[in-house]
Amino acid sequence: MSNFGVFELRLINAYKVAFLEAKSAVNASRILINAREFDTVADAVADCGLVVGTTSIGNRALEHPLRRLETGGKLIAKKMASAPVALLFGSEKFGLSNEDMSYCHWLMRIPTREEHGSMNLGQAVAVCLYEIIRNPAAVRAKVEAKRAASAEEMERVTALLEEVLEQSGYVHARVEGSTQMKIRRLVRRMELNAHDAEVWLGMLRQIKWKLLN
Repeated sequence: MSNFGVFELRLINAYKVAFLEAKSAVNASRILINAREFDTVADAVADCGLVVGTTSIGNRALEHPLRRLETGGKLIAKKMASAPVALLFGSEKFGLSNEDMSYCHWLMRIPTREEHGSMNLGQAVAVCLYEIIRNPAAVRAKVEAKRAASAEEMERVTALLEEVLEQSGYVHARVEGSTQMKIRRLVRRMELNAHDAEVWLGMLRQIKWKLLN
């Protein structure tokens, strides 16, 4: 819940042992400490404008509209702008009962494969919350580009690399000209940004110093 910015946890007939032991959750203990406990589903969702139950379907007959997570997540996110929304999970062993579902406006399922439809409760919560809060537009947002190394910076890398190669014996006088051109082309094909150019210069200076000492 904390990973995805959801902080209000409501528990119905919570299993005390697991609940209390879980209060050591790293960086999320506040959610558990502030969790509210209720005796019934009706009390837990009384102030909510939308109640969505989760199900893996199984062999039960459903009397509620059933939506896949991709669709349900969008509807929940939209409703959250105007009213509290409850996402209701059942126990890991039995899921939601028919009575639990009777308090729901509709049901939602994660599209798992039929041969293994049930999920670990914590994983199911995480997948659902991710789908609700994710922003598809963020995928299209351009990553801030780092400044490309200038021609002058690229030439500094080239010149220093040439010096190091000469001192190491890699460049010989009779092929010096052609090798220099190859090095220059090689450095430019790397398409370094300004920061990486400085890193290369630092590494080459250290190598040069070692060769001379």
